[in-house]
Amino acid sequence: MVAEYYRIKVSDLKSKNRSRSIARPRQVSMALAKELTNRSLPEIGKSFGDRDHTTVLHACRKVVELRETEPDIQEDWANLIRILSV
Repeated sequence: MVAEYYRIKVSDLKSKNRSRSIARPRQVSMALAKELTNRSLPEIGKSFGDRDHTTVLHACRKVVELRETEPDIQEDWANLIRILSV
């Protein structure tokens, strides 16, 4: 759903691509996975191209920061929470 929302491929979320157009949706996806599931950070990292748990932790912290400073990220977050909670 997140890939569809951002109009990127699921494979992009799992890729090593660090461009902002891919990295931001990946970070939001990781933060949503932590927020909406009981999965551990290592489990979430494994789902995103075998990333380390510290990468997931960084993504979660970054998304909290971005939600406070960037209205578009906050809007995306609210929309995705609503979509995924249905």
